[in-house]
Amino acid sequence: MAPPQHVAIIMDGNRRWARARHLPAIAGHRAGVEALRRTLRAARTRGIHYVTAYAFSSENWQRADEEVRGLLRLLEEVVTSEVPDLVRDGVRLRVIGRLWELPEGLQRAIAGAMERTAAGTANTLTIAFNYGGRKEIVDAARALVRRGLDAEAIDEEAFASALYTVGTPDPELLIRTGGETRVSNFLLWQVAYAEMHATTVLWPDFAEGDLDRALADYASRDRRFGR
Repeated sequence: MAPPQHVAIIMDGNRRWARARHLPAIAGHRAGVEALRRTLRAARTRGIHYVTAYAFSSENWQRADEEVRGLLRLLEEVVTSEVPDLVRDGVRLRVIGRLWELPEGLQRAIAGAMERTAAGTANTLTIAFNYGGRKEIVDAARALVRRGLDAEAIDEEAFASALYTVGTPDPELLIRTGGETRVSNFLLWQVAYAEMHATTVLWPDFAEGDLDRALADYASRDRRFGR
């Protein structure tokens, strides 16, 4: 079987990784950024064109204020500092979620990074931040209402065109690290037929070999799509 065109990742385990080392939570998130860099490079060499990473859910605002502030600063730092490398490697950056709820400075940094990488054709890296799958579906329904579509004109194609991920194919493989097996409100519409691979490896420790094991697991599946 050919490798998946699109791999989605629930990057779980940053805080547990940090706690095991007696470090603050933000240290685990920083280590998680490096794991994402490794994974994106490995994906590119394996013919995977789209990587979507779940970085911050709409429910994560309930975490400690210090951790939330650290995550916001980290995202702004990453989307600014990584742009030259992304441009060099031909990677297009997208950030999806309710971005209008983020601080204005972070919104500007995200918009600038997406604009500067828009010409990338080697890979697309999508970061889901302040993202919730149910909220995405609600926002898509609202968008269709604003378009004035008649109820009978709303089909799956029309609905998909209003999602945050419009223009990106649905994931064929969903990887979750950290030992859990739930989808945690991530890409609820898009992963309808994705194969799921769960691993106990904490996200900061996720390495090329772990990606290869996930790809081998995917290749072993019989994808019938209900047939």
